[in-house]
Amino acid sequence: MKRSRFSEEQIFSILREQESGPKTADVCRRNDISETTFYKYKAKLGGMGVSDARKLEALEDENAKLKKFLAEAMLEYVMPKDVASKKLTPGARR
Repeated sequence: MKRSRFSEEQIFSILREQESGPKTADVCRRNDISETTFYKYKAKLGGMGVSDARKLEALEDENAKLKKFLAEAMLEYVMPKDVASKKLTPGARR
């Protein structure tokens, strides 16, 4: 997954800068980001603090690890069933 070039603190400072009054386009131009990126940041981190954002990031990382673990476990469970369900007859050509 691609990481942001800005830290959470920088993103929060960009969001606070826009909340203090200037237009979104001006804030985006000063920080060299697109308005789409700004609104993605705002949707994801708008009502949070820095500590909340760090907790969210840690939870997202843990969730990704758990999903990977679950996929591997399901694969280990399904593979033997597939092999056992195939009938192998002696002398049959493959």
